[in-house]
Amino acid sequence: MNENEILNNARKVIDSSKCKVCPVCNGAVCGGMIPGMGGIGTGAAFRNNYEAWTKRNLVMSVLHDANDPDCSLNIFGQEISLPVMIAPIGDIASQINGGLSIAQYTRAVIDNCMAAQTFASIGDLIGFEPFKSAIDQIKGRAHRVLPFIKTWDDEEFFRKLEIVKEAGCRVVGTDVDSAGLTGLRKSPVHVSVWDERKLKSIVHRVHGFQMKYIVKGIMSLEDAQRAVDCGADAILVSNHGGRVLDFTQGSADVLEKIADKFSKHAEILVDGGIRTGADVLKALALGAKMCLICRPAAISVHGDQLNGLKIYFENIRQELLHAMRMTGCRNLESVSKKVIV
Repeated sequence: MNENEILNNARKVIDSSKCKVCPVCNGAVCGGMIPGMGGIGTGAAFRNNYEAWTKRNLVMSVLHDANDPDCSLNIFGQEISLPVMIAPIGDIASQINGGLSIAQYTRAVIDNCMAAQTFASIGDLIGFEPFKSAIDQIKGRAHRVLPFIKTWDDEEFFRKLEIVKEAGCRVVGTDVDSAGLTGLRKSPVHVSVWDERKLKSIVHRVHGFQMKYIVKGIMSLEDAQRAVDCGADAILVSNHGGRVLDFTQGSADVLEKIADKFSKHAEILVDGGIRTGADVLKALALGAKMCLICRPAAISVHGDQLNGLKIYFENIRQELLHAMRMTGCRNLESVSKKVIV
């Protein structure tokens, strides 16, 4: 099955009032479509993510010896085949109405990511049992799975952290910008903004479990500094796919300055509007170590549970290798700002 067939299959099962399954996922027609896959309010933040990558160009170079580039990467103690993974998404059923349960979706994500030799992620959900249903799908593959827990009240957060630890996961993260998800702020166990004291206590608890910690939702130098000061092992530059605050900058617009200042102190990851292997190369040139992709990756799962995401990642990998070949990058260590304008 090719990518077009996967998209066509996805259109048959996904509720069009939640997601249009556009040929290019750029936020142009889904502003305010929440619940759904759109951006908050006008959708400007979602569109800014996409457009921030498209306005950057690559410098072509073909007189070199990088004919057979290598895009593999060692991160979090694991060797992966490409510097890309699926981003976490929580209640996929309400966001897409694609007919997959939490367990079915999570299992398909992990199976496909294992086949693609990259990391899978697990998003957080309202309530303990739904989250446990997702974590139960790990089944001995915890070294390749990165769960994310939202900024819940202590009891809920630590209860979920405990089952992540019991599953054997080596890395866990928090999308600290989840405080902007208005539906979760109104839930009985609600999310909230964390201060530095709170974040530091969380990092200390996670490190006590011998796990690494990702802070997701960083869009400023000030927040990046706070995350590093609190001991975060990785910073994920992200505006939550444009779903928590309208009119934010695109993640590409803030990535470089954060990476320049903090890449020696923490792994720098990025998501938001990345759609091609060329976009991945741009992100690496701006200082990211790894990229996360959400909407198109999640849609590919609904187009073909068995192989859709594996095929999607292989297409991204081939696009990245082509972009590296045509810019003179023999491996990821050789990618620099010289390849981007």
